[in-house]
Amino acid sequence: MAKGDPAVSSRGRRAAPRSRRATTGEPELVQLLTPAGERIESATGPDGTEYRVDFTDEEYRGLYRDLVLVRKLDAEATALQRQGELGLWASLLGQEAAQVGSGRALRSQDMAFPTYREHGVLYCRGIDPIMPLGLFRGVDQGGWDPNEFKFNMYTIVIGAQTLHATGYAMGVHMDGRTGTEDGEAVIAYFGDGATSQGDVNEAFVWASVFNAPLVFFCQNNQYAISEPLERQTRVPLYRRAGGFGFPGVRVDGNDVLASYAVTRHALDNARLGQGPSLIEAYTYRMGAHTTSDDPTRYRIASEVEAWQAKDPIARMKAFLDRQQIADADFFAEVDEQARTEAVHLRERVLNMPDPQPVSMFDHVYPHGSPELDAQRDQFSRYSESFEGSAH
Repeated sequence: MAKGDPAVSSRGRRAAPRSRRATTGEPELVQLLTPAGERIESATGPDGTEYRVDFTDEEYRGLYRDLVLVRKLDAEATALQRQGELGLWASLLGQEAAQVGSGRALRSQDMAFPTYREHGVLYCRGIDPIMPLGLFRGVDQGGWDPNEFKFNMYTIVIGAQTLHATGYAMGVHMDGRTGTEDGEAVIAYFGDGATSQGDVNEAFVWASVFNAPLVFFCQNNQYAISEPLERQTRVPLYRRAGGFGFPGVRVDGNDVLASYAVTRHALDNARLGQGPSLIEAYTYRMGAHTTSDDPTRYRIASEVEAWQAKDPIARMKAFLDRQQIADADFFAEVDEQARTEAVHLRERVLNMPDPQPVSMFDHVYPHGSPELDAQRDQFSRYSESFEGSAH
């Protein structure tokens, strides 16, 4: 889905003729679409950068379709876990705009390093949505090729992927793949809780001093599992960037247009050799941290209800309807597509074959080893000893 440059586009179609940062009473953030679906022509970041988007009607509809499909597939995965078909699932409910907006802002040559929750970014990179479900079902390790899709494997260890991304970005810079508009940029995703990890702060240091072409994308969903944001920081997270020597900006993470505009601008700066930056996508985790979590133990219903009024899909739908970009037939068609794809995903998950235990040895080393072969043979003989027994 090709889109115009959000930082320099000047038409600002179907937008209110004004520039502002936020309209919600929240801390200052870049916003291009209010919770009521009102379009804002441009918004100014803390460093004076003006953000705007200039999409066609078809592109606006495409973003809405992405949001709906990603949410439906995520909901299906949650249902599968509740029915015992997945061991665990980390839902993205409420964070679709931050993920779809930033995911669509990536150019084909850019590389992404996710956590375990970036199902929306994965979808935008063209990866079959069944891939992470194999991981959480325990039948494989994920399975996609990071080099083919420019999307690294899911990382479970909190914050570790920021160091992986920093090293990769340093390599991009050293290989001379920056400094031009077709250069490569890197993005690392993490949550607000990860900012308290040493890995993340080390990544900030290395990326800064080596001028790595890297965008740190923090999805501040207000809770590090059960710990609220005020237990993580005394200042807005985006301001931490200044202490490491690079810019930071807070964006309305429930606004897919602003998420796109801010991310595309940051990525383009990185690919042109202007170094790293930090984006704090201010959003909310509507569901549990994972399916093993009970969020009712640490947050109140009124807080959830307040954020439901800022729902990223509802505001995009309101905008499309308000501007007569989409009609009831379009919305019904998207809902039906989402339902069909969710049913298909469920069928494919249930038909996944269980792996043979001996297959754990298959991909340890690319060319095997005598020691590994001996271990495989020993394990095979042990397993076969149970055949025909009552064990």
